[in-house]
Amino acid sequence: MSGLGVRFVQKVSSTRGFARVAPHVIPALDRAVHRLTRGKVLLSAQLLPGVVLTVTGARSGLPRRTPLACMPEEPGRSWLLVGSNFGRAGHPAWTANLLAHPDAEVSWQGRDIPVTARLLTGPERDGAWRAVLAFWPPYATYQARVEREIRIFRIVRRPPS
Repeated sequence: MSGLGVRFVQKVSSTRGFARVAPHVIPALDRAVHRLTRGKVLLSAQLLPGVVLTVTGARSGLPRRTPLACMPEEPGRSWLLVGSNFGRAGHPAWTANLLAHPDAEVSWQGRDIPVTARLLTGPERDGAWRAVLAFWPPYATYQARVEREIRIFRIVRRPPS
């Protein structure tokens, strides 16, 4: 996508209207396309890199699949996940699930990879926050809209058990 196209998408994704509609539309489309292409394509990954996170539900104990934008640190080995919830008030459910069950799996470029998640805090979170703002500036708009601190997780590949 051209620089102009990226800036347009960043501007649109920072609006309150986008925050109201996107959480209902984008994940459903991503899940459908991901399933139809056997894990090879995520529509949202045409703008930002993305994974499909599978984590055990904190309350249900059932596997929960959530398509998420990510910031690859070491592609195939480590990523940052931002619990922005499109700038809505509450933390997204997947963040509570990771806090309760940090061992999870991501589908990355058609491969299922076992990972372990860790919530970032303090100076480590501050450094990651600067990196994700440089990567996708609309996160600043999301944070300005909410009182909660947006959660950032580092997920890393874990050795097969």
